[in-house]
Amino acid sequence: MTEREDVEFDAEGEVTLRGWLLSPDSPGPHPAITMAHGYAGVKEHGLERFARVFAEGGFVVLVHDHRGFGASDGEPGRDVDPWRQIADWRRAISLLESRPEVDGRRIGVWGTSYAGGHAMVLGATDRRLRCVVAQVPTISGYEQGLRRIPPDAVDALEETFAEDERAQARGEPPEYQAVVSADPAIAAAYRAPDAIAFYHQPVPAGVWENTITVRSTRAARMYEPGAWIGRVSPTPLLMVVALHDTITVTGLALAAYERALEPKRLALIPGGHFDPYLSGFPKSSGAALAWFREHLC
Repeated sequence: MTEREDVEFDAEGEVTLRGWLLSPDSPGPHPAITMAHGYAGVKEHGLERFARVFAEGGFVVLVHDHRGFGASDGEPGRDVDPWRQIADWRRAISLLESRPEVDGRRIGVWGTSYAGGHAMVLGATDRRLRCVVAQVPTISGYEQGLRRIPPDAVDALEETFAEDERAQARGEPPEYQAVVSADPAIAAAYRAPDAIAFYHQPVPAGVWENTITVRSTRAARMYEPGAWIGRVSPTPLLMVVALHDTITVTGLALAAYERALEPKRLALIPGGHFDPYLSGFPKSSGAALAWFREHLC
């Protein structure tokens, strides 16, 4: 039986991050995997299923909430700064290195969606990692924005960013908007039905809120993790790509994969952005487990 332990660790800026540590029931030290959720999500958004597959496959698995989300501390809450999240994630790697049940020379990273972009950046910049899995990763915030925001809405969005910045300069807190909403009168990051269903899946009360700072959207439109993909090598990279992804965009992911250097592998999953968590879970989790076994065991 795989055990799940609540853990916490300090991140930059004296913030406490919290998560789960899942361990195999056999003696260690074991190879390990560090995992985190995507944009505005929490670890309860489908990550435990992956973590249990990996732990049952012989890996110690650390799943943490980004600062300001879920069980982790951080103010302002529900604020996404990709570079802060990446810096925090390095502390998660250090935590795994310090655990007696972990072989610190055999640590891999798994990230999904926005955190899939983080996994590529970490793979390119932190050689403690011996293996990378990037599932439906963000490649280009700019290019994604061109495809998801109508041209006639861009000026109003930019003015929203400007007003939020002016308010913060006056000492006011950042403005918030919804993460998902089908109501066009409500400002929201996502409106697609599959995104609304995914974020509103049942999670324990108080774990997730349907709000995100407005400035998180600006940061997302500036974030270009695909620029790092050519530097992941010689660390092995697996990209899990959904064939009809309109959120992180299939074409962008496939073009990025072509720019990646060996060793690399591509796993294609039928469906849209959220299908690797759902109908495509056996294939997406199986491909990741096989990659980790190949390069960490």
